[in-house]
Amino acid sequence: MGLRDRGIEIKTPEQIDLMRVAGLLVGETLELLRAAVRPGVSTLELDTLAETHIRDHGGVPSFKGYSHPPFPATICASVNDEVVHGIPGERTLAEGDVISIDCGAIVEGWHGDAAITVPVGEVRDDVSELLRVTEESLWRGMAAARLGGRVGDISHAVESHVRSQGRYGILEDYTGHGIGTEMHMPPNVPNVGRRGRGPTIVEGLALAVEPMVTLGSKHTDLLEDEWTVATVDGSWAAHFEHTFTVTPQGAWVLTAVDGGRSRLAALGVPFGGR
Repeated sequence: MGLRDRGIEIKTPEQIDLMRVAGLLVGETLELLRAAVRPGVSTLELDTLAETHIRDHGGVPSFKGYSHPPFPATICASVNDEVVHGIPGERTLAEGDVISIDCGAIVEGWHGDAAITVPVGEVRDDVSELLRVTEESLWRGMAAARLGGRVGDISHAVESHVRSQGRYGILEDYTGHGIGTEMHMPPNVPNVGRRGRGPTIVEGLALAVEPMVTLGSKHTDLLEDEWTVATVDGSWAAHFEHTFTVTPQGAWVLTAVDGGRSRLAALGVPFGGR
Protein backbone atom coordinates (compact mmCIF):
# COMPACT_ATOMS: atom_id res chain seq x y z
CA MET A 1 0.00 0.00 0.00
CA GLY A 2 1.44 3.37 -1.04
CA LEU A 3 1.41 6.60 0.93
CA ARG A 4 -1.42 8.07 -1.11
CA ASP A 5 -3.49 4.94 -0.46
CA ARG A 6 -3.18 5.72 3.26
CA GLY A 7 -4.45 9.26 2.79
CA ILE A 8 -0.98 10.79 2.98
CA GLU A 9 -0.73 13.89 0.81
CA ILE A 10 2.43 14.23 -1.30
CA LYS A 11 3.15 17.73 -2.62
CA THR A 12 4.95 18.94 -5.71
CA PRO A 13 7.93 21.29 -5.23
CA GLU A 14 5.69 24.17 -6.29
CA GLN A 15 3.14 23.25 -3.63
CA ILE A 16 5.86 23.06 -0.98
CA ASP A 17 6.84 26.59 -2.03
CA LEU A 18 3.25 27.68 -1.34
CA MET A 19 3.41 26.00 2.05
CA ARG A 20 6.55 28.00 2.76
CA VAL A 21 4.56 31.22 2.27
CA ALA A 22 2.02 30.09 4.87
CA GLY A 23 4.79 28.79 7.14
CA LEU A 24 6.74 32.01 6.99
CA LEU A 25 3.63 33.97 7.96
CA VAL A 26 3.20 31.69 10.98
CA GLY A 27 6.86 32.04 11.94
CA GLU A 28 6.76 35.83 11.69
CA THR A 29 3.52 35.95 13.71
CA LEU A 30 5.07 33.88 16.48
CA GLU A 31 8.11 36.15 16.63
CA LEU A 32 5.78 39.12 16.92
CA LEU A 33 3.95 37.41 19.78
CA ARG A 34 7.19 36.39 21.50
CA ALA A 35 8.17 40.05 21.64
CA ALA A 36 4.74 40.99 23.03
CA VAL A 37 4.82 38.53 25.96
CA ARG A 38 5.32 40.37 29.24
CA PRO A 39 3.77 40.55 32.71
CA GLY A 40 0.30 42.15 32.55
CA VAL A 41 -0.52 41.28 28.93
CA SER A 42 -3.66 39.21 28.46
CA THR A 43 -3.89 36.12 26.31
CA LEU A 44 -6.74 37.82 24.43
CA GLU A 45 -4.45 40.73 23.55
CA LEU A 46 -1.95 38.25 22.10
CA ASP A 47 -4.74 36.58 20.12
CA THR A 48 -5.91 39.90 18.67
CA LEU A 49 -2.36 40.76 17.66
CA ALA A 50 -1.98 37.41 15.91
CA GLU A 51 -5.25 37.59 14.01
CA THR A 52 -4.57 41.14 12.83
CA HIS A 53 -1.08 40.24 11.61
CA ILE A 54 -2.22 37.11 9.78
CA ARG A 55 -5.15 38.79 8.03
CA ASP A 56 -3.15 41.92 7.19
CA HIS A 57 -0.62 39.72 5.41
CA GLY A 58 -3.06 37.79 3.24
CA GLY A 59 -3.68 34.79 5.49
CA VAL A 60 -6.59 33.23 7.34
CA PRO A 61 -6.21 31.79 10.86
CA SER A 62 -6.25 27.98 10.70
CA PHE A 63 -7.60 27.47 14.20
CA LYS A 64 -10.57 29.83 14.30
CA GLY A 65 -13.76 27.82 13.90
CA TYR A 66 -11.86 24.55 13.68
CA SER A 67 -13.50 21.27 14.72
CA HIS A 68 -16.37 20.77 17.19
CA PRO A 69 -16.99 22.60 19.37
CA PRO A 70 -15.51 25.30 17.09
CA PHE A 71 -12.29 26.71 18.44
CA PRO A 72 -13.04 30.40 19.12
CA ALA A 73 -9.64 32.02 18.62
CA THR A 74 -6.65 32.48 16.33
CA ILE A 75 -4.01 31.08 18.69
CA CYS A 76 -3.92 28.47 21.41
CA ALA A 77 -2.58 30.12 24.57
CA SER A 78 -1.70 27.56 27.25
CA VAL A 79 -0.24 28.79 30.54
CA ASN A 80 1.88 26.85 33.05
CA ASP A 81 0.19 23.45 33.65
CA GLU A 82 -1.93 23.86 30.50
CA VAL A 83 -0.13 21.85 27.84
CA VAL A 84 -2.02 22.65 24.63
CA HIS A 85 -5.24 24.10 23.19
CA GLY A 86 -5.78 26.81 25.81
CA ILE A 87 -8.42 29.35 24.78
CA PRO A 88 -7.31 33.01 24.92
CA GLY A 89 -9.27 35.25 27.25
CA GLU A 90 -8.96 37.87 29.97
CA ARG A 91 -6.22 36.01 31.88
CA THR A 92 -3.15 38.20 32.28
CA LEU A 93 0.36 36.82 32.38
CA ALA A 94 2.47 37.19 35.53
CA GLU A 95 6.20 37.26 36.14
CA GLY A 96 7.49 33.70 36.22
CA ASP A 97 4.72 32.16 34.07
CA VAL A 98 5.31 30.32 30.84
CA ILE A 99 2.93 30.41 27.88
CA SER A 100 2.72 28.02 24.97
CA ILE A 101 1.51 29.85 21.86
CA ASP A 102 0.35 27.63 19.00
CA CYS A 103 -0.44 29.36 15.71
CA GLY A 104 -1.67 28.29 12.29
CA ALA A 105 -2.36 30.17 9.08
CA ILE A 106 -3.76 29.36 5.65
CA VAL A 107 -2.46 31.08 2.51
CA GLU A 108 -3.94 30.12 -0.88
CA GLY A 109 -5.33 26.92 0.62
CA TRP A 110 -2.09 25.73 2.25
CA HIS A 111 -1.46 25.49 5.98
CA GLY A 112 1.45 26.31 8.27
CA ASP A 113 1.46 25.30 11.94
CA ALA A 114 4.02 26.02 14.67
CA ALA A 115 4.27 26.65 18.41
CA ILE A 116 6.66 28.21 20.90
CA THR A 117 6.73 28.28 24.69
CA VAL A 118 7.82 31.64 26.06
CA PRO A 119 8.96 32.53 29.60
CA VAL A 120 7.30 35.58 31.14
CA GLY A 121 10.21 37.47 32.64
CA GLU A 122 12.43 35.35 34.89
CA VAL A 123 11.33 31.74 35.45
CA ARG A 124 12.53 28.97 37.75
CA ASP A 125 15.65 27.10 36.68
CA ASP A 126 13.79 23.81 36.26
CA VAL A 127 11.21 25.51 34.05
CA SER A 128 13.90 27.15 31.93
CA GLU A 129 15.55 23.75 31.52
CA LEU A 130 12.21 22.19 30.52
CA LEU A 131 11.86 24.74 27.73
CA ARG A 132 15.41 24.10 26.53
CA VAL A 133 14.99 20.31 26.50
CA THR A 134 11.63 20.42 24.73
CA GLU A 135 12.74 22.79 21.99
CA GLU A 136 15.96 20.89 21.45
CA SER A 137 14.03 17.62 21.13
CA LEU A 138 11.99 19.20 18.33
CA TRP A 139 15.13 20.03 16.39
CA ARG A 140 16.65 16.61 17.09
CA GLY A 141 13.51 15.02 15.73
CA MET A 142 13.56 17.00 12.49
CA ALA A 143 17.31 16.41 12.14
CA ALA A 144 16.70 12.65 12.22
CA ALA A 145 14.48 12.75 9.12
CA ARG A 146 15.99 11.47 5.88
CA LEU A 147 14.47 10.62 2.51
CA GLY A 148 13.88 6.88 2.60
CA GLY A 149 13.76 6.88 6.39
CA ARG A 150 10.67 6.41 8.52
CA VAL A 151 8.46 8.68 10.59
CA GLY A 152 9.42 6.57 13.61
CA ASP A 153 12.99 7.88 13.25
CA ILE A 154 11.65 11.34 14.18
CA SER A 155 9.67 9.97 17.12
CA HIS A 156 12.65 8.02 18.41
CA ALA A 157 14.94 11.05 18.22
CA VAL A 158 12.46 13.24 20.14
CA GLU A 159 11.96 10.65 22.86
CA SER A 160 15.64 9.73 23.15
CA HIS A 161 16.72 13.31 23.64
CA VAL A 162 14.09 14.05 26.30
CA ARG A 163 14.88 10.82 28.17
CA SER A 164 18.58 11.62 28.13
CA GLN A 165 18.02 14.96 29.83
CA GLY A 166 16.12 13.94 32.96
CA ARG A 167 12.85 12.63 34.36
CA TYR A 168 10.24 14.33 32.21
CA GLY A 169 6.76 13.35 31.10
CA ILE A 170 6.23 13.04 27.34
CA LEU A 171 2.63 13.24 26.14
CA GLU A 172 1.60 10.20 24.13
CA ASP A 173 -2.10 10.93 23.58
CA TYR A 174 -1.33 14.05 21.49
CA THR A 175 1.00 13.89 18.50
CA GLY A 176 2.39 15.74 15.54
CA HIS A 177 0.76 15.21 12.17
CA GLY A 178 0.86 15.53 8.44
CA ILE A 179 -0.11 18.92 7.04
CA GLY A 180 -0.88 20.53 3.70
CA THR A 181 -4.30 21.33 2.26
CA GLU A 182 -5.65 20.51 5.73
CA MET A 183 -4.12 21.35 9.09
CA HIS A 184 -4.31 17.80 10.44
CA MET A 185 -3.70 14.94 8.01
CA PRO A 186 -2.12 11.49 8.11
CA PRO A 187 0.37 10.41 9.24
CA ASN A 188 0.54 10.95 12.99
CA VAL A 189 4.00 11.84 14.30
CA PRO A 190 4.22 10.52 17.88
CA ASN A 191 6.77 11.88 20.34
CA VAL A 192 7.76 8.38 21.40
CA GLY A 193 8.64 5.52 19.10
CA ARG A 194 11.13 3.19 17.50
CA ARG A 195 13.42 3.72 14.53
CA GLY A 196 12.42 2.15 11.28
CA ARG A 197 8.69 2.18 11.99
CA GLY A 198 5.88 4.14 10.38
CA PRO A 199 5.42 5.60 6.89
CA THR A 200 8.40 6.26 4.67
CA ILE A 201 9.71 9.82 4.45
CA VAL A 202 9.60 10.84 0.80
CA GLU A 203 10.05 14.07 -1.10
CA GLY A 204 6.85 16.12 -0.90
CA LEU A 205 5.79 14.88 2.55
CA ALA A 206 5.19 17.74 4.99
CA LEU A 207 4.99 17.08 8.73
CA ALA A 208 4.29 19.09 11.86
CA VAL A 209 6.48 17.81 14.68
CA GLU A 210 5.42 18.95 18.17
CA PRO A 211 6.91 17.56 21.38
CA MET A 212 4.81 18.22 24.50
CA VAL A 213 6.83 17.65 27.68
CA THR A 214 6.05 18.11 31.37
CA LEU A 215 7.97 18.40 34.62
CA GLY A 216 5.90 15.53 36.04
CA SER A 217 3.28 13.12 34.76
CA LYS A 218 2.55 12.48 31.09
CA HIS A 219 -1.15 12.13 31.93
CA THR A 220 -3.59 14.95 31.15
CA ASP A 221 -7.19 16.02 31.63
CA LEU A 222 -9.46 17.82 29.17
CA LEU A 223 -10.95 20.83 30.94
CA GLU A 224 -14.62 21.89 30.93
CA ASP A 225 -14.14 24.23 27.96
CA GLU A 226 -13.68 21.02 25.88
CA TRP A 227 -10.39 22.29 24.48
CA THR A 228 -7.74 23.02 27.11
CA VAL A 229 -5.47 20.08 27.96
CA ALA A 230 -3.80 20.32 31.40
CA THR A 231 -1.57 17.99 33.38
CA VAL A 232 -3.34 15.84 35.99
CA ASP A 233 -0.66 16.53 38.61
CA GLY A 234 -0.41 20.30 38.04
CA SER A 235 3.14 20.06 36.71
CA TRP A 236 4.17 22.72 34.21
CA ALA A 237 4.59 21.92 30.55
CA ALA A 238 6.33 23.07 27.39
CA HIS A 239 5.28 22.70 23.75
CA PHE A 240 7.25 23.50 20.61
CA GLU A 241 6.28 22.79 17.01
CA HIS A 242 7.46 23.36 13.45
CA THR A 243 6.19 22.37 10.02
CA PHE A 244 8.97 20.91 7.89
CA THR A 245 9.78 18.85 4.82
CA VAL A 246 12.78 16.97 3.47
CA THR A 247 14.12 17.73 -0.02
CA PRO A 248 16.95 15.93 -1.85
CA GLN A 249 19.25 18.66 -0.51
CA GLY A 250 18.21 18.28 3.15
CA ALA A 251 15.66 19.49 5.70
CA TRP A 252 13.62 22.66 5.26
CA VAL A 253 11.70 24.04 8.24
CA LEU A 254 8.82 25.86 6.59
CA THR A 255 7.70 27.76 9.70
CA ALA A 256 11.17 28.94 10.79
CA VAL A 257 11.95 32.46 9.62
CA ASP A 258 15.39 31.36 8.36
CA GLY A 259 14.06 28.00 7.16
CA GLY A 260 15.88 26.32 10.02
CA ARG A 261 19.28 26.91 8.45
CA SER A 262 21.14 27.93 11.62
CA ARG A 263 19.74 25.27 13.99
CA LEU A 264 20.12 22.50 11.41
CA ALA A 265 23.70 23.53 10.70
CA ALA A 266 24.50 23.28 14.40
CA LEU A 267 23.27 19.66 14.28
CA GLY A 268 25.23 18.89 11.11
CA VAL A 269 22.12 18.58 8.93
CA PRO A 270 22.13 19.91 5.34
CA PHE A 271 19.69 22.72 4.60
CA GLY A 272 17.17 21.83 1.93
CA GLY A 273 15.41 25.15 1.40
CA ARG A 274 15.04 27.12 -1.78
